[in-house]
Amino acid sequence: MFSIAALVPSPPMLVPELCGRVPVSGSDPDDPTVVLRAAALDAAAALAEAADRWVVVGVGSHDLTYGSATRGTFRGFGADVVVGLGPAGEDPGPADAQLPLPVLVAGWLREQVAPRISVRARLFAAGTPAIDCAAAGAALRAELDSEQDPCAVLVVADGAATLTVKSPGYLDERATAVQHDLDAALRTGSRAGLSALEPDLCAALLVDGRAAYQVLGGLFAADSADPRVRTLYQGAPYGVGYDVSVWQPGGREGIDE
Repeated sequence: MFSIAALVPSPPMLVPELCGRVPVSGSDPDDPTVVLRAAALDAAAALAEAADRWVVVGVGSHDLTYGSATRGTFRGFGADVVVGLGPAGEDPGPADAQLPLPVLVAGWLREQVAPRISVRARLFAAGTPAIDCAAAGAALRAELDSEQDPCAVLVVADGAATLTVKSPGYLDERATAVQHDLDAALRTGSRAGLSALEPDLCAALLVDGRAAYQVLGGLFAADSADPRVRTLYQGAPYGVGYDVSVWQPGGREGIDE
């Protein structure tokens, strides 16, 4: 039974070794990286507390699936931190240096909060039409609802990367309004707001997570009300829109207010 979803972004800086340090007790609470990392770990911990079966949803260059034996490394981002979607066996094999970032981030979070569980991941092509994203989310919900044990979904997605002159995509004046509407939809769990994301405009503004956001909306399409959302972080400290939140079907108990 589907019970809970979490949304996290995919900046490599979530991994302390890529920032040149390992976190210690009392880390600077004013450091946006520290705050974002703590929120992402809290969201993943909420999944681990609720379910031992996770499905990861993200966006890639084309549709791809990854099983629990998948292993990758952040070497291409500056440190050879190896992560996996399941516990490493006696002969884990080489780590994939080309593994897409959403899968790497999901693997790192899994290892931090639930190292004994195994998960699978599905990436949707960046250009997937909105209607197909919603249908995929609804199909995933039906699949998970058919299971007896609690199931969770971890969505790894980023907002606009064109919010400031220091953004990866530089500044696009249209991005502020689009990110504002996206932030509002994510804070409130608005399925209509997520469905309204326009693929071509999102592509132009480098809203790389658009397809995953719309899969997330589809995941709750069968419910009579929008999901309940607990937002743990929302901001754009480095010129990219980030959201960390925990979602449950509307009307269900289980999220602290």
